[in-house]
Amino acid sequence: MTSAEEQGREQALAERVVSAMMTKDGFSSWLGIEIVNVRPRGATVRMTVRNDMVNGFGVCHGGVTYSLADSALAFASNTHGRVTVSIENTITYPKSVAVGDVLTATADEESGTNRLAFYRVKVTKAPDDVVALFTGTVYKTHQAFF
Repeated sequence: MTSAEEQGREQALAERVVSAMMTKDGFSSWLGIEIVNVRPRGATVRMTVRNDMVNGFGVCHGGVTYSLADSALAFASNTHGRVTVSIENTITYPKSVAVGDVLTATADEESGTNRLAFYRVKVTKAPDDVVALFTGTVYKTHQAFF
């Protein structure tokens, strides 16, 4: 199999896995997440902040931003077709988020082994306006997705 054929096969698997995940992911659906891009070991998702997502100060609850990043991590880390589970995550919030902001989370694998993989997720509200930086570690189970 040529490199182009292998890349095409990996891309098709990534798209199939994320599509199947999204059909069962009620929480990501409730958040209003849409899949922007899927690639092997990476994913980009987007959502719009609603009135019911703000905290007592009128800004987007950090848990909403965290959940968007976590969903991006989940989609990205499962694209290889083995079920992964998150074992450690951290997030920082350099800027606040308001109702109506469109958030985009881009997750990419930075390093991986047969058992563990490390991801970085950048959340922006404009192409260069970073509102959160998230890192996640996932454990790759032996369970095939399909």
